Amino acid sequence: MIDLYSYVFRALVTEESLDKAGRLNRNKQHSADIEQQYEQLGMNDMDPVIVGVAETMTIVYTAIHSFENTVRSFITQKLQEEKGIDWWKDSVKKEIQTRAESRRDAEQSIRWHSARGDNLIDYTEFGDIISIISGNWALFEAHIGNIDWAKEIISTVEKSRNVIMHGGTLKKTDTERVGMYIRDWLRQVGS
Repeated sequence: MIDLYSYVFRALVTEESLDKAGRLNRNKQHSADIEQQYEQLGMNDMDPVIVGVAETMTIVYTAIHSFENTVRSFITQKLQEEKGIDWWKDSVKKEIQTRAESRRDAEQSIRWHSARGDNLIDYTEFGDIISIISGNWALFEAHIGNIDWAKEIISTVEKSRNVIMHGGTLKKTDTERVGMYIRDWLRQVGS
């Protein structure tokens, strides 16, 4: 636990140093909106060390969230181009379709809450992405090159995603690995 506190303390000292050095606030309204959200969510009443750790993980979560949805968008676009409007029915294993439809239906029954997405691919697990790619490998091979490489990236990023989503904290090496894998994917496949 000492390493965690040290990590958070260094992050806070860095932020303070940047502010003292005259770092410009690029968007004051954005800061006001964040402060309002902090108040609405009761963040100011929570342990500042825990909030600081969460803020650090927020950056990693943002990268993973963006990456996951970039990959989903890439798959959707490629399969729509090649298979047409019915790509979901024609290109995705039935068990993945069934799980996604079940999740969507369960969310639709709770009308007062936001839905996770508009398309069935939004209701798949991140690990299902590899199944969709490998099941349509002829269409993706030119972009990805090696299915084992793609599996390694997706499974590793998914492990880190799950740690963050369940209240855990990644070590610096895990964060660096996530960043390296995301950059590698973007250089190979594009965004």
